[in-house]
This record gives sequence, structure tokens and C-alpha cells, in this order.
Amino acid sequence: MVEFALKAFLTFFVLIDPIGLIPLFLALVGTRSYAEQKRIALRATLIAGLLVLSFALVGNAVLHHLGISLAALKVAGGILLFRIALDMVYARLERETTEEHVESQARSDISVFPLAIPLIAGPGTLAAVLILTGTAPGGAWGFVLVLLMAAAVLFITYWALRAALKFASSLGRTGINVITRVLGILLAALAVQYVADGLKTLLSLR
Repeated sequence: MVEFALKAFLTFFVLIDPIGLIPLFLALVGTRSYAEQKRIALRATLIAGLLVLSFALVGNAVLHHLGISLAALKVAGGILLFRIALDMVYARLERETTEEHVESQARSDISVFPLAIPLIAGPGTLAAVLILTGTAPGGAWGFVLVLLMAAAVLFITYWALRAALKFASSLGRTGINVITRVLGILLAALAVQYVADGLKTLLSLR
């Protein structure tokens, strides 16, 4: 169970990437006051948490209704996570389309879009929630454990965003890129493992 908890924590940490969010957050908040930055960071992480919880509660039921197996989700999710990992390794930190970026600049409240969605609770994070809750050992306790690990990473994300200015000045753009690349390598390996596990299950059913 401890090993699974660590796996879940690392999965959420490398996907959400609190350190990599710092320059994106600073670009979005612009010249807003520190008090407003804290409010935006809190609201964004809470909304992302509610989205993660919603996917954990109803996501697998939706998959069952659509006739999508967990093995198929592992393969699809692994491919998606690998794509995200490549962007992290090459320090391509954009997590939104050009259209989404333009819209975000015109909105006064950025905590929901694009900060909570898709920057914090992006498609990779949501796919990981479904995979982890679907494979969690220990029944209900394993399910709760996944949510606790997600909450822990979101808590770290909130404090990272609160301290964004300090982090950015201490690490610099190069330091943030180095951390993001290392996390990207870990995520790529995890993605390959998901695909391998999914294919193994699918092939065994033939």
C-alpha cells in the first residue's frame, strides 16, 4: 500500500508539476496584488480538486457505461501522458491552445480558466485519476488513498503558486526547466509502463 501511495503521489506531482506552473502563473497574474494572487491560487486549486474528485467518483461509471475497459484506458492514458512528458522534457510548457490563451487574457478571473482547467487539472491528470482509482488496492481505502495523494499535491501546488515570485527569482527560468525535464523523464517511464500493462491485459483477453 505504501508503494502504491508513493506511485500515486509521484504521478500527480509530475503531471501537475507545481514548479513548472510558476512561470505560467506569473504570466497570467501579471501586476495583480499579492493578496489577489493568493486568492486566485486558492480558488484555482480548490476548483481543480473538485474536478479531480468528480472524475474519481463518476469517471469509472462513465467508462463502464461506454463499454471502455480499464486496460484500454491505460493504453490511451499512457499515450497521452507520454505526449505530455515529451513536452516537459523539451520544456514546452504551454498547456493550452492559442485560442485558449487569447481568451484567458480577456478574462478578469483566471482562476477557473485557464489556471484550474487545463493548467492544474489537465487531461493527463484526469486520466491518471481514472487509472489510479481503477487499479487501487485495498478497495475503498485504496480509493481514498488516491484522493489523499491528489490533495497533497494540490496543497503543494497552492503553496508553490503563493510563493511564485520568490521561487521564480531563486530558481530562474533555467532552474525551472531543469526540474521540469527531470519530472518529464519520470513521467515518460510511467507512461510506457501504463501502456505495457494495458497491452498485456488486452492481449491476454484475446
